[in-house]
Amino acid sequence: MIKEEGEIWGFNEGCLSIPDVREDVYRHEQITISYLDEHFIEKTTVFDGLIARVIQHEYDHIEGILFTDLISSLKKQLIKKKLQNIMEGKARPDYRMRFCNKKGR
Repeated sequence: MIKEEGEIWGFNEGCLSIPDVREDVYRHEQITISYLDEHFIEKTTVFDGLIARVIQHEYDHIEGILFTDLISSLKKQLIKKKLQNIMEGKARPDYRMRFCNKKGR
């Protein structure tokens, strides 16, 4: 990610990694990224709007950041029980999930 710019706007985000949890996350409306295409040719592209948001969300995953890391402490407290249930394998989403064992694998 080369640049994030423009207005910061909120959008109710969720993630398959965190089922049944959605919160408003604030991100820049425009990003510039540099990447290698399928032929390993370097490209630089500007994205805006919803696709910029999706790219930022997925880029955060690469950096080890979840959308819940970007919400306020108060909001985290409000969803604490849901997050605990997910960590304990008690979540029952409409899609298949794999839970880590106690060794973190």
